[in-house]
Amino acid sequence: MTESSEGHEGSEGQGDLFAPLSRETARIIRFATEIAETAPERPDFLHTVLCQVGLPRRATEGLRFERRNGIASLLVEAGSLYSNQTWMQQPLPYGPKPRLALVHISTEAVRTKSPVVEVGRSLHDFMRRIGIGTNGRDYRTFRLQMRALSACRMTLGYGNTTIDAKPIERFSTWRAPDGSDDLEAGIIQLTTKFYESLVDAAVPLDPRALAALQGSSLALDIYTWLSHRLHRVARVTGERVTWANLASQFGQEYHDTRDFKRTFQRSLLSVRAVYPDARMDEVRGGYILLPSRPPVPKTIIGGARLEAS
Repeated sequence: MTESSEGHEGSEGQGDLFAPLSRETARIIRFATEIAETAPERPDFLHTVLCQVGLPRRATEGLRFERRNGIASLLVEAGSLYSNQTWMQQPLPYGPKPRLALVHISTEAVRTKSPVVEVGRSLHDFMRRIGIGTNGRDYRTFRLQMRALSACRMTLGYGNTTIDAKPIERFSTWRAPDGSDDLEAGIIQLTTKFYESLVDAAVPLDPRALAALQGSSLALDIYTWLSHRLHRVARVTGERVTWANLASQFGQEYHDTRDFKRTFQRSLLSVRAVYPDARMDEVRGGYILLPSRPPVPKTIIGGARLEAS
């Protein structure tokens, strides 16, 4: 079963070599060229946990979803929002849009050193800040995804330890279910636990890479994982990850292992285009992760954090 998220995973065929480039491919090539030539002006950030275990990538019927990575597991549970004297059940957040929103919110929290993040005077304003299209379909989808994200509960399990990892404490914008405009700037307030651990364990990301991969939740997940993992590899000979490891971490949405492998490899090509310093060798049964430079130089990371001081 091919993943059917908001992105394009699994939808590309072999095609004609002389066929026009898709919009997604052209975008990746454009950003890959820029990334190869210049460093980012300043980084984006995401919590280390969410770089290892992410949200669902496609719509899920149930109200609970679990993502595993080794002995770590992230449990995402759908919540409810109170509006017009009614509790409204929300679905589980999924796809690229809530991922990009979490990156933006986390980045602003790290830069401003505050758990309270202003998200603009309207939903359109917030979407423009993230770099998401504001047409009618994107608007409706993003609105629904933001409600789902703000209401959901996240719990991290590690070994025999259970940690409350819910990211959003308060959501005070785009509340009216009838779609009426907000009259004042909205805010999202992170929970104290999430904010404090974010400041201590924020993974720097190249915003241009995120922009290039914005159409694929799987590519975004692979990129953030490699950004967290590769520069931590200490052994010169590298660390091995098997296809079983990768399927456990990234493949819950797939019933066919071969389908997952094909889609992962295709997404990895896009990721490596915008993370050219990523070093990994494909071997029988999986990959060898090799010591690599992070996607954002340490000098730029330090400068970004000093800027927010």
